[in-house]
Amino acid sequence: MKKNTFLLSGLLFVSVLISCNEKKLTEVVEVPLPSVQEKVTLGSPNDAKASEGSFQLEKLPFAYDALAPDFSAITLESHYGKHYLNYTNNLNKAVLGTELENLTIEEVLKKLDINDPLIRNNAGGYYNHGLYFKCMTAKSDAEPKDTLAGTIAKNFGSFSNFKTTFKETATKQFGSGWLWLVVDKTGVLQLTTTQNQDNPLMPNVPVVGFHGTPILGIDLWEHAYFIDFQYKKKNYIDAFFNHINWEVVNENYQATFKK
Repeated sequence: MKKNTFLLSGLLFVSVLISCNEKKLTEVVEVPLPSVQEKVTLGSPNDAKASEGSFQLEKLPFAYDALAPDFSAITLESHYGKHYLNYTNNLNKAVLGTELENLTIEEVLKKLDINDPLIRNNAGGYYNHGLYFKCMTAKSDAEPKDTLAGTIAKNFGSFSNFKTTFKETATKQFGSGWLWLVVDKTGVLQLTTTQNQDNPLMPNVPVVGFHGTPILGIDLWEHAYFIDFQYKKKNYIDAFFNHINWEVVNENYQATFKK
């Protein structure tokens, strides 16, 4: 009897000990988070400067916080001042001392050896981000005007049809890549998607759509939207339309006739 009582007491002690240990393991301790000011210090887009080389950043025509609340300042600072800058610096290092050093970025892309991943990825990343940021603005006109407006209506039926098709195509793009509005070799506007940092100026890379000259592009890599929209890529694409600089896109379109 005493033996059983001792055994029962021992089991109760072990049970209490385990319970206490489990409580310690699962207990949540609140740690005060740093303030927003402590988390990140944002500079100016003018502070982002590429190392010496043939290729420099496309100047961002607005402050990092100018696209809020659609795009946060930290998203713009990370995307422009880190990702875009990194592609630019890597490209300058890759072409240093080669025949590509004194070419324009368009010439580099058209002469591209797609089996050279260093040039392919960084030249693509440089060109793609340059066009992306150049075509964005703090306050966008709702629709394009002038010649571009008429051509979009002609090639897509209406601007509304174009906008719907653009958003649907971008949303369906799987993985990292880009969606482009391009002028094909016959002068027709087309929507084209590419993977990774490829673009339709690269003659030998696979595209879904047509090769041609991009006049507008949307970055569909997660670094472009995840901070603000997480997995809701569709919301990012909707927000992008609030900040398209249609005047610049029209200038890009007009420039294709001079080539």
